[in-house]
Amino acid sequence: MAVESPTVDSQPAKAAALSQPLYGATIGQAIARFFGKYATFSGRASRSEFWWVYLAYVVVGVAIMIPLSAVGITNVTVTADYQIVYGPGYWTVWTISLIVTLALLVPFLAIFWRRLHDTNRSGGYYFLAFIPFVGPIIVIVLLALPSSPAGARFDR
Repeated sequence: MAVESPTVDSQPAKAAALSQPLYGATIGQAIARFFGKYATFSGRASRSEFWWVYLAYVVVGVAIMIPLSAVGITNVTVTADYQIVYGPGYWTVWTISLIVTLALLVPFLAIFWRRLHDTNRSGGYYFLAFIPFVGPIIVIVLLALPSSPAGARFDR
């Protein structure tokens, strides 16, 4: 008795309308949709859209911050009376980090909101992350849940 293994479709997901979640999105599609829906809090985002964007943010952030931090740290000195003096390199690193963080704050809140909508939850569940210790864990679990067809109620 031969057992057939299921085939996996290796084709990238076909582009869905920007107002709809794109299930099985590639990293490129997810990032394009992330910036295409910069401040859109209505609608839904699939798991692949959300997690690809999150992974790209972490990888790029680490890749950029390691050399920038090395430059910033080399410009910090300690005086004889143990006072820390920050050089211009440190402030440059800090300013670049602040600008990138502020520029990506709104789209990250929007994709968090849309991902929660896809699980049929209000985006307000994001604020559970502010509960000390357990809040972030709860939000990560909610973000990892599978899509719910009832989440279509958030589409507009």
